[in-house]
Amino acid sequence: MTTSISLRGRSAPLGATVFEGGVNFSLFSRDCAGVTLLLFDRVDERRPSRTIMLDPKVNRTYHYWHVFVPGLEPGQLYGYRVSGPGELRCNPQKLLFDPYGRAIAVPAGYSRQAAIKPGDNAGVAMKSVVADPRSYDWEGDEPLKRPFSRTVIYEIHVAGFTRHPNSGVASDKRGTYTGLVERIPYLQQLGITAVELMPVFQFDPQDAPAGFSNYWGYSPVSFFAPHGAYSSRKDPLGSLDEFRDMVKALHRAGIEVILDVVFNHTAEGDQWGPTLCYRGLADKVYYMLARDSVSYADYSGCGNTLNTNNPIVRRLIIDSLQHWVREMHVDGFRFDLASILSRDERGTLLENPPLIWDIGTDPVLAGIKLIAEAWDAAGLYQVGNFAGDSWKEWNGRFRDDVRSFLRGDCGTVSRFASRLMASPDIYGHQEREPELSINFITCHDGFTLNDLVSYERKHNEANGEGNRDGSGDNLSWNCGHEGPSRDPTVEALRNRQVKNFLAVTLLALGTPMLLMGDEVRRTQGGNNNAYCQDNETGWFDWRLLGQHGDVHRFARLLISARLQRDIAVEDPELTLNQLLGRSKLEWHGVRLGRPDWGNDSHSIALAAWSLNRLFSIHFMINAWREPLSFELPAASSVPGSRWYRWIDTFLPSPDDIMPLDEAPAVDTKIYEVQSHSLVATVAYAPAGAN
Repeated sequence: MTTSISLRGRSAPLGATVFEGGVNFSLFSRDCAGVTLLLFDRVDERRPSRTIMLDPKVNRTYHYWHVFVPGLEPGQLYGYRVSGPGELRCNPQKLLFDPYGRAIAVPAGYSRQAAIKPGDNAGVAMKSVVADPRSYDWEGDEPLKRPFSRTVIYEIHVAGFTRHPNSGVASDKRGTYTGLVERIPYLQQLGITAVELMPVFQFDPQDAPAGFSNYWGYSPVSFFAPHGAYSSRKDPLGSLDEFRDMVKALHRAGIEVILDVVFNHTAEGDQWGPTLCYRGLADKVYYMLARDSVSYADYSGCGNTLNTNNPIVRRLIIDSLQHWVREMHVDGFRFDLASILSRDERGTLLENPPLIWDIGTDPVLAGIKLIAEAWDAAGLYQVGNFAGDSWKEWNGRFRDDVRSFLRGDCGTVSRFASRLMASPDIYGHQEREPELSINFITCHDGFTLNDLVSYERKHNEANGEGNRDGSGDNLSWNCGHEGPSRDPTVEALRNRQVKNFLAVTLLALGTPMLLMGDEVRRTQGGNNNAYCQDNETGWFDWRLLGQHGDVHRFARLLISARLQRDIAVEDPELTLNQLLGRSKLEWHGVRLGRPDWGNDSHSIALAAWSLNRLFSIHFMINAWREPLSFELPAASSVPGSRWYRWIDTFLPSPDDIMPLDEAPAVDTKIYEVQSHSLVATVAYAPAGAN
């Protein structure tokens, strides 16, 4: 370790950095008049054990305030007080955490309101913790960098996955990083290749209506510190090692870790919100301001919007991403409301947003998965037109068009067919790979898959907002009864629709993503905005694995088949247009060669051959309320081949899907596809055939 730092300290690196003999602190604050570093012995301590006032003539270089404090070690608690001119939001009464702090300690009596009201809040404020990320033994671990062509994503809530008492996890480990590790065998059995963790940056659980907690975590306070409440360890640095233990264990199981990151706003809210950090340091730098230059612009729907293309904020975001890759070994990031990253400080859309290109071309992030939610809360919708050439996109039109077609809407068959082909109408102009499209039907935001086929209206009364929150446009269908039903006909139809959605998601070209629990029909009781439901509404109920084992089996066999090399795309270097151009594809209707693209069409069939012509598959999809008889083409992929029934979602388990090598032969030229059903037959030459 270097010993060249004096008590004056230095401006780089930002944050608290451990050197031999002490710790260097560096903080950006452009317009403040004074900065004080406060050191604490306990997280709930009202008065600091030591106060260090920084001298602007000695401890300031440009806009960076810095000091070296001898004798400090990892685990030291600290925070800042910042003063400034009256027109700024620098409030010397409020303790601020470090924007670059690698760990955050939260007192048991933490109070968001105390950061809003006048007065000293040190005893109930979050505090930063000095950390040395280099002290962890990774045992040779590295990000896996699996290609998207071999990726199946599973969106998961770290706490909700094991919080339920029936999770099989010890009570002191439920809802933690360690708890997730204990259920890795389940993820392996399911066959997914990547978990997309809902926000794990330290967030403010009190950023919610009175009487509720912020369960989802889309309310970040820090962009470097893992959320401490997800750690089963008591020491303030425990969350760092426990998170890394989780990543290492997932990697050993062959599973990548993608973080859902929120760089579009913070928990400080609008101009009346709490002063936690950024507002007190340089709010005109960190946030977009409205035309009055006082209130905050709100493109996030959460009260404020980060000024992401400001050079200081751009550096913060890049440094954060590099930290999570270098020090935490994550494999990728999904960017919440990523279109905000395309806006300038006035909210105007930039043609070539610097931040997006910075992220996409950063050498540390090369090969790391980058996924954009290519829209924001103010109406900017960029699906198919998101900047950058290394990003993948959540395809919201896949979700909407597949939902519409499978529930039986008119005028949707052409769009549905395009979604099966990785949406060339959306992405074909980019000459990009098919995996650019992240295909999903459900995610954390909206109905679960079970609720999509069980409710036509949202039922968010439990959120305490009079059912006004959450989207009213869900493209859902309750299959004839609102909510749970004991009618076996209704239940059979729902089960069939769930399997239809799973099959389309996992067999379409593109990158599939599933929502935690959809494979066992997890329900939220019709709540399509369960952001504040840290209870059984939002948790994984492990009893469902027994109740809906047939759906779990269906999903598991689909994932396994998708990842087999004779079905996966053989050449991952092909663009979508090249793949479609070289592929042998035939569209049919109930009659061969006669697809019905009309407004009243509710069925389509597709025959597709692998590029090596050794394998073919014939899809028949009937979204109509009556059975339809489809003609089968000749099974002519290779000499001696014949059709085998792989999938028929109308049939009971285990006949609904078979392992490919156990699928029964189909000897008829007509196949009757039942109402609201999907059938897939496969053709190949059996072993030993001439």
